[in-house]
Amino acid sequence: MEGIQIQDDAQPYSSMAGKLDPRLLKALDVMGFSHMTPVQQRVLTELPTWRTDCLVQAKTGTGKTLAFLLPALHCLLQPHAAPPKGQVAILIISPTRELAQQIAVSCDQLTSQLAQPLECHIAVGGTARASAHSRFMKGNPSILVATPGRLKDYLSDEYTAEKLANFQTLVLDEADTMLESGFLADVKQILQLIPPKKTGWQGMCFSATLPPKVKDVVKVVLKSGYTSISTVQENETPTHERVPQYHVIIPSVAETFTALASLLDVEINQCSKIIVFGVTANMIALMAKVFGQGLTPLKVFEIHSRLSQGARTRTTDQFKEASSGILFASDVIGRGMDFPNVDLVIQVGLPPNGEQYVHRVGRTARAGNDGRAIILLTPAESFFMKVNRHLPIQPHPETKAVIEGAAAYADPVTQAMYNTDEEVKQRAYSSYIGFFAGSGLLKQVRLDKPGLVQLANELAIKGMACPEPPPMDKKVIGKMGLKGVPGFNYATGGDSNGRSAPRNRGNQDRGNQNRGNQARGNQARSNQDRGNQNGNRRDALSPGAGQSGSRGGVEKSRGGRGGRGGRRGGGRGGKPQAAAA
Repeated sequence: MEGIQIQDDAQPYSSMAGKLDPRLLKALDVMGFSHMTPVQQRVLTELPTWRTDCLVQAKTGTGKTLAFLLPALHCLLQPHAAPPKGQVAILIISPTRELAQQIAVSCDQLTSQLAQPLECHIAVGGTARASAHSRFMKGNPSILVATPGRLKDYLSDEYTAEKLANFQTLVLDEADTMLESGFLADVKQILQLIPPKKTGWQGMCFSATLPPKVKDVVKVVLKSGYTSISTVQENETPTHERVPQYHVIIPSVAETFTALASLLDVEINQCSKIIVFGVTANMIALMAKVFGQGLTPLKVFEIHSRLSQGARTRTTDQFKEASSGILFASDVIGRGMDFPNVDLVIQVGLPPNGEQYVHRVGRTARAGNDGRAIILLTPAESFFMKVNRHLPIQPHPETKAVIEGAAAYADPVTQAMYNTDEEVKQRAYSSYIGFFAGSGLLKQVRLDKPGLVQLANELAIKGMACPEPPPMDKKVIGKMGLKGVPGFNYATGGDSNGRSAPRNRGNQDRGNQNRGNQARGNQARSNQDRGNQNGNRRDALSPGAGQSGSRGGVEKSRGGRGGRGGRRGGGRGGKPQAAAA
């Protein structure tokens, strides 16, 4: 959690003395937060009571977490207000594991000044269910932060559901993300499994946008007459006004990696903490492997839905603490996540939609700091700017230097690709095809199905230094809706389960200067193939082909410089700090 540089007319938390529980005020002081952000101030001062149902619209990075935790915790701490011991009082539903963990950290900090801190438990997918469930059942959880799938699992067990039978407050955080990411069915089922609204529990719905799906759920979560609060101006630019946004149009998809290397070289003079988003989780994995071989002087971090939860948690913590580095990321951190002092967000390829573009950009210029955003597209993908004219995306002022500088990275990128396991490249290739085949974007990029395969082959051969298109399983191709489309390198062989081994594997090593290591890697590949082919299918066939913005990526698959930091830490002009949870 980090501080937000607040407005000049912001109210101090001390003005809530006598209204907000003094132990919470003390915790805020210990945390270093003295003034409220606009959303915190409006929730704490405009709700008729802190048990009133509310719909709150505010952009990410504006302090929404504390805006719902403070009133909910205050009500829980009042005499005779708590439910029976061991019963959950506050239930918070979050779209991603990372955001759920972030909320839990904020909750623990806020309750740290209690004589007996309240237990805040997490129930998220991709983790060891047995151990987390055992802690939940044996403990005395007052707060539960959960992702939809795992919460539905808990509520479907009658014995477990008993611990959720007396909750007082239900919070839907990042409701638009959750419902647009494929969780609508889960959320509706959860609302059927919990006690009915007539039992009197409070509903709090927080969302950056209000699409129709959110409005449908609001009708069930909030009773009529609820309070509506918005800190988003009707005609406000949908991204932070402090973020200059640029595009770089590269000549062809073959220059994807070299152009990114050149762009980073240009930007690194003024940016030292960078997040790079890609089109799929497996494409991000490839970028991290390649750029981690010395293509940038900055330390490389990697986070996406194909990693284990332990690896994702470590990466989240490390990048938050780092003063510099590049985080190659999928949309598991696309919304709501706070990473201090991010200078620059780069998006390589098309985002799922304009809304997700906006949320990715929102990872920078947080806490009142400056930030930049750049999107790297091919000419065919440049339609994105035309269909999103409301976004203030301008041509990058150094586009020429970026394009011309890409040639200098041709050999280093090629060598890094030679040193990268062919299975990593195969998964990236497969997921790239799946992204376009499953997203309905072919017409917009003016491609037919054979053209898509040709484009992907160009990316593989010229961009990834593959001697031929990576092999694809016929069943995977068929499930993509591409059966019979020419241009594929079909895998041959297989086992009783229908898994196939790629053909011409020996040729994949051509041109590799590190044949000794490649040979050792090949000895283990037959085993790797059996473990990875199913993963390839999932990545290629999931909605959005591995985008963490789909349900498969959001939950189900879960697995500045020193001087600048001093200025950002709140010392600018003596500005007071407020919570950015």
